[in-house]
Amino acid sequence: MTDPKIGVVGIPGKWSTEVLADAVEARTGYRLVIDMGSVYLDLARGRLMAGDTDLCRFDGLIVKKISAEYSPATLDRLEMLRVAEAAGVRVFSRAVNILRLIDRLSCTVTFRNAGIPMPETRVTEDEGAAVAAVAEFGSAVFKPLYSTKARGMCVIDYADGEAAVRERITAFRAENPVMYIQRKVALPGRDMGMVFLAGEYLGTYARVPQSDAWNTTIESGGRYAAHEPPAEQIELARKAQALFEMDFTTVDVAETDDGLIVFEVSAFGGFRGAKEGMGVDVAALYADYAIQQLRGKK
Repeated sequence: MTDPKIGVVGIPGKWSTEVLADAVEARTGYRLVIDMGSVYLDLARGRLMAGDTDLCRFDGLIVKKISAEYSPATLDRLEMLRVAEAAGVRVFSRAVNILRLIDRLSCTVTFRNAGIPMPETRVTEDEGAAVAAVAEFGSAVFKPLYSTKARGMCVIDYADGEAAVRERITAFRAENPVMYIQRKVALPGRDMGMVFLAGEYLGTYARVPQSDAWNTTIESGGRYAAHEPPAEQIELARKAQALFEMDFTTVDVAETDDGLIVFEVSAFGGFRGAKEGMGVDVAALYADYAIQQLRGKK
């Protein structure tokens, strides 16, 4: 049987993109890393071009990363991939499913409607309502609707005084007219990334802070560690990720004094956390899965 032709959508030179491209190449003999910033869409001819290569003629595209930072433009890049899907290309994960996760509010509303426990959240464009939320929460995390790895997030404490609170809210609102505000929760020294491939649970890694940063991201000095969660936690993560039908994802879960909460389902999932925290090469597993799906399709 002929090997399927698969491209990897990602960021050239980035570790997770390159290891996935390595895994695809090792199995199919073909390698192409696609930077969506260099792709152009010819709607009249139904072509999605990466240089001289028409992506609409591929069997599959695996999306590891759509842009270095999230923004509304990220959604437009995903819309372009829908043209390839309409031409018969299998995109992992499907563009419309990723779209629902890029926008933080879309993910949160889906959680709320499904009864997934999460930090108490307020969303508003009104400065007075934002001040009232901080006053009620005591300490609040303000999050851009489009961000990853805590970029652009800030903590605002009401104890600093209302004048200072208003000043910080005004500064945040200048870049984020729709303010997404969550009660800051106390974490027990870690939160968890729970890894799923085709809806099947692969394992969990913990992010453990190594500094006094308010978040556990690796960018803030955290590290990955092994973790064995109880069955209740696995089932909660399974329920959360099932709402989005992702081919591969990581669910961010934390234990709090009030019980388990889910922060997010990742639009792309973490390879490095699985490698360093679980000892699992998920790039290889993902490549195997995509090839199996495409061969079954043929």
